Amino acid sequence: MTAIEQYLIDTWRASRLGEPMPPPPGRDDVAVLRSARTYAQFQAVLDGREARHPWRAALRRLAHPHGAR
Repeated sequence: MTAIEQYLIDTWRASRLGEPMPPPPGRDDVAVLRSARTYAQFQAVLDGREARHPWRAALRRLAHPHGAR
């Protein structure tokens, strides 16, 4: 069963029982990714490392896929 199918079943059940509708799948995905990035940057600062910009790190990983610098 896909996430959309489960969502449709859950919305049908909620409407039958008079409960609030569930959030659609994927609604908070971007917020979760942003909070994970922010947490990683926060941990870097606590560990005494530089909190680097996420795009620079992603570009570095693309340019050097095997960890070579």
